[in-house]
Amino acid sequence: QVQLVESGGGLVQAGGSLRLSCAGSGRPFSRNALGWFRQAPGRERETVAAISWTGLNTYYSDSVKGRFTISRDNAKNTVYLQMNSLKPEDTAVYYCAARTMGWRTPIPSDYDYWGQGTQVTVSS
Repeated sequence: QVQLVESGGGLVQAGGSLRLSCAGSGRPFSRNALGWFRQAPGRERETVAAISWTGLNTYYSDSVKGRFTISRDNAKNTVYLQMNSLKPEDTAVYYCAARTMGWRTPIPSDYDYWGQGTQVTVSS
């Protein structure tokens, strides 16, 4: 089992930056693909970014490409999401998730473990 806890959310003005962290516990997830997802009120959960277990292969949704960066530190059992140039439409609850497999995919149902989420609010 892997437990995931997100942190770093908050309120920020448009154009600002936030860095989300997701710490894993229970067992090392160095062999797991990891992903960040978000869900805004009244909308379906969408994929934001994903990273393979090696950290060498990443995926970004078109809406965040060039603004967000996913990274991982396997020694710290942590995955990060650096969010720059934030827009009001980025407002959502952000979740991290882990797969039991190492290859990253953009499909939420491929992920087996989920955190509780952290709120990100971007004001205009």
